[in-house]
Parts: sequence; C-alpha cells; structure tokens
Amino acid sequence: MKRNSKVSTAVIRRLPRYYRHLSELQEAGVVRISSSALGKSMGLTASQIRQDLFCFGGFGQQGYGYKVDSLKEEIGEILGINQGHTIVVLGTGNLGRALIRNFKFSSNGFRLLAAFDVSPQVVNTKIAGVPVYHTDALESFLAEHPVDVGLLTVPIAAAQEMGDRLVAAGVRGIWNFTNCEISFERPEVVVESVHFSDSLLALSYMISRSEMPDEEKEKLP
Repeated sequence: MKRNSKVSTAVIRRLPRYYRHLSELQEAGVVRISSSALGKSMGLTASQIRQDLFCFGGFGQQGYGYKVDSLKEEIGEILGINQGHTIVVLGTGNLGRALIRNFKFSSNGFRLLAAFDVSPQVVNTKIAGVPVYHTDALESFLAEHPVDVGLLTVPIAAAQEMGDRLVAAGVRGIWNFTNCEISFERPEVVVESVHFSDSLLALSYMISRSEMPDEEKEKLP
C-alpha cells in the first residue's frame, strides 16, 4: 500500500472517526458500504472520503464499495493500533481515575501499565486493576518498562516538569489533559493537548449562530 508522507493534519484527524464509525458498522453486521453511504452516515461527502483514503493508496473498487472489516483493518494499521503501544497515567485525581476506569485503552491499541501520584491515599493501591506508584519511582519504572505515551492529568503547576521527566526517560508521546500548553525542544516528541473548554466554546459559538437571524449571520466575518 503506497502512502503519502505529507498527509494533512485534517486528514489525520478524520482517520479515528473512520475507524470508530467502521467499528460501529461492523458491530451492526454491515459487510460492505459505498463511499456515498459512508459519507452520508458520517456527515462527509463521498468525494472527501475518497480523497482522504487516496492519501494512503486508496481502498475499495468503483461500483463495489468498501469491505467494512478490511477497511477498518487497513485504517487501524495506519493508526498504529496493532503496534503494541504502552501508556502510563500521571495524576490520579478525579479525571485520572475516570480515564483509568472508563477509557478503553486496549480497544485503541494501548496497554495501560501503571499510574503515578504523590498522595499517600492512592500510592501502592490499584485503580481498576492498574497499580499506582509514587512519582518518585517514575524514572526507575520507565527504565524497566518501555513506555510510548504519558497521559498527564497532574495540576497545571506540575505539567511541564512531569512532561520533561517523561521525555527525558524516552517517552515519545504526551497526552496532555492539564489544560495548559507544554512544549519540548525535541522534535521527535509529539504532544496532543485536550482542552475541554475549547470544545465547549466551539459548541457555544455554533448554538449562538443557530439562534441568530439570517441577516445577523451575514454580518459576521
């Protein structure tokens, strides 16, 4: 499969949507689907779907559509779901505990190895079967267990420091839920920041526009 090394960020952002939607179709017993039907169910055009998939060599046949299981497998391969990625959680407050208990790491190709905190109430316990260690043991743990991604739910004041410790120990990806921006001088390190407020404010914008008269919308930039 020929792949384009210069895939746009917008296309990459849509790949997980494709994978999730194809998983739902597979569970519903759908065997084959056309680009038109797939686009309609996802709120995209058939042309957009074909263009996105063409970035990775293209799939399906004209007049034949896509085999749902095969397309899901191909997109999963592109996303690296079968590469055996590992992840640790730093911070076991309300958000950290919720993610450990409820997020399906394994379904997304990640093995959750451990969590780290400083609270005596949680250190040396388990959350949903995941062992919790003191953050003082982070470097020694990472030296023995190669980890691809560190998930940060620590307080804002500790975010950059904990990120630096992860990166120094060889972690290449940071999933940042701290609601502050962190950065590293090493280009091979990837940071994916999740800002819940951004999503909520985008929703605020959209519902505000939907309530406006058409003549007011036309005045907006």
